[in-house]
Amino acid sequence: MTSTAALRSDLAAAGFTVDGLTALWGEEAANALHRGQRVPAERALARSGAGPLATLAALFVLGRPVERDAAIAALPSLGLDGARELGLIRVDAGAVAPAVDLRPYAFVDGLGPAEWWIVSDLGELALGGPLPEDHVLGVGGASMTLSGLMLQRPVGSALDLGTGCGIQALHASRHAERVVATDISERALRLAALNAELNGVEGIEFRLGSMFEPVAGETFDHIVSNPPFVITPRTEGVPAYEYRDGGMVGDGLVASFIAGAGAHLNPGGVAQLLGNWEYHGTADALERVRGWVDDSTEPLDAWVIERDTEDAAQYAETWIRDGGTRPGTPQFDALLGAWLDDFEARGVREVGFGYVLLRRAEGVPTLRRFERLHGALGANQAGLGVHLGDCLAAHDAQAALDDDAFGALRLTVAGDVTEERHLWPGAESPTAILLRQGGGFGRAVAADTGLAALVGACDGELSVAAIVGALAQLLEVDEDALRADLLPTVRALVTDGLLRLP
Repeated sequence: MTSTAALRSDLAAAGFTVDGLTALWGEEAANALHRGQRVPAERALARSGAGPLATLAALFVLGRPVERDAAIAALPSLGLDGARELGLIRVDAGAVAPAVDLRPYAFVDGLGPAEWWIVSDLGELALGGPLPEDHVLGVGGASMTLSGLMLQRPVGSALDLGTGCGIQALHASRHAERVVATDISERALRLAALNAELNGVEGIEFRLGSMFEPVAGETFDHIVSNPPFVITPRTEGVPAYEYRDGGMVGDGLVASFIAGAGAHLNPGGVAQLLGNWEYHGTADALERVRGWVDDSTEPLDAWVIERDTEDAAQYAETWIRDGGTRPGTPQFDALLGAWLDDFEARGVREVGFGYVLLRRAEGVPTLRRFERLHGALGANQAGLGVHLGDCLAAHDAQAALDDDAFGALRLTVAGDVTEERHLWPGAESPTAILLRQGGGFGRAVAADTGLAALVGACDGELSVAAIVGALAQLLEVDEDALRADLLPTVRALVTDGLLRLP
């Protein structure tokens, strides 16, 4: 039995799963851990007594040393020597201390539920101070966002650029026959390879290098990246964390990715990434992103969604805290000053965050969407990736249809769509009508009486043209004018999943 197989056996035998840990210390303690507080979990462990699961939880999740005999009992197949050879622990006299973070990770995608174990570097809680610059990040909010966004259509090849602990490469392996994972960090690649082996995932090739250099001349069906896009001052004394700092000025790394992605996509291939973009003065940052897409060497479809913005000070505070430097300390104040000096010198007032989806067009690009969707998402049990795939398919299906062909379609309302009507007390007519999407992006679409009536009549029995004709008679308006007014919005509702194609 290999060392990783032995470790896998010990973890499984101890019940070292998400559900197992939640049962061990309870929902409240689990939620506290997500907020960076481990005291409730430690108190629960003290009450629960000893056992392999408690030992592994204390050692690898809470980052606490455990007694040597307890560690031996928790890792009977691997043993302490095997754990040390894998780089998991340090043994000092009668105590065993963690050298890494190791925890279960559960998810649901289009193929159903699954669970892995993920090894990464010890976090701020275990280290008790700022992170080292070569820190390898585990599964966090951003990585879960990207994995949830990932399209899940079967493809021949995928590239995970900036793989870190390898989580996106693992997810990509569920729909791609072959995966290449790259990173500038040799340690990240070692941990990513360990995670693949620990979870029995084959077909991933790991390569060292920056951006697209390790795949020069190669193309892929799917590229995913949670790149090191964090805007960092190029100032002495400001830590340059490998997992988040790409070494470029401002949002140059995202611009560089967009410029280079098309050349590494097969026709019809899709690239997905998370990114930041700067707001300079009164200029619209999404227009800057549009310019990056327009300047690409290959024709690209693009769908860019801004999910949030932070002013310059908020943004700086967020990422200084992310590195483990605490507010109220001289170090924090010095770093905040460096960040604000950099933003002021370059005229940056605000930073946007969001999702970028690019597709190498097979001809003239047909999809160009740059939108702001701030606020809560809809309910997406298997992640947004399934919804995005459906949206792309719906866009493509209708892109080649003229208005007559589109009008001949018999549409149906998606099952998650509801209608809200707001009226002044005693009024006969609504002052506002909203069509709300329960899944997807949770869109709320303002509708007038005509659009609401059209959507309400989409039950698969009548064509769009027939509904428009009936509405024109009912409302006593010109049919051609009504069609010209409604069809663009109806097409958008189809693309966004509020209306379904036959």
